[in-house]
Amino acid sequence: MNNSVTNTARLLWAGLRALLVLTLVTGVIYPLAVTGVAQALFNNKANGSEIKSDGKVVGSSLIGQSYNLPLRKGQETPDPDLKWFQGRPANGLGVNSINTQYKLILSGATNLSADSKVLVQQVKDAKAAVVKDNSVPGYTVKASQVPADAITSSGSGLDPDISPAYADLQVHRIAEKNGLSVAQVQKLVDEHTDGRTLGFIGEPTVNVLELNIALKSLVTKS
Repeated sequence: MNNSVTNTARLLWAGLRALLVLTLVTGVIYPLAVTGVAQALFNNKANGSEIKSDGKVVGSSLIGQSYNLPLRKGQETPDPDLKWFQGRPANGLGVNSINTQYKLILSGATNLSADSKVLVQQVKDAKAAVVKDNSVPGYTVKASQVPADAITSSGSGLDPDISPAYADLQVHRIAEKNGLSVAQVQKLVDEHTDGRTLGFIGEPTVNVLELNIALKSLVTKS
């Protein structure tokens, strides 16, 4: 009996020591080491890829923002503020309907099939809006010029980037709305166009938030 109790106690103590050691290693030392390496070598990415303007954090390079006018009475969907570059549509986004104390945005795609009449109509309406909004005196946008990312949302609905083609399409409208020359705005787009990762992965992109921050700076100086 005594041997059985002794063996059980020894096993329990060995198990407890193993638990304490593993907790210390995997729950304290390893997380601290990973956090330290991340902060030392990848500080910006580890802290949310923050973008600052005038010394203040205004967003993340990983999450798109909307540039809309305030809702007018009776409106359910705000109109875009056309003095700013616009990002991709965010048709997949929803709002938190359970805990209404916090108006959280839910990320996601539309889940509509390619032959959905609703989706087809959304794309047609979006294309018509892009053509109308970006056609200014002396420059008329053709439907064939509208790239796919201007009229379709990404899988998350939070895509921060647009294609150079969509950015170029907005140049004349941005110049007209802000009293700038087309050459000035085109230069901004060219300066904020990122090439393919490692030269061959993905496609060239333009970060809308970074581009609009540069646009604001340019307008202020003009």
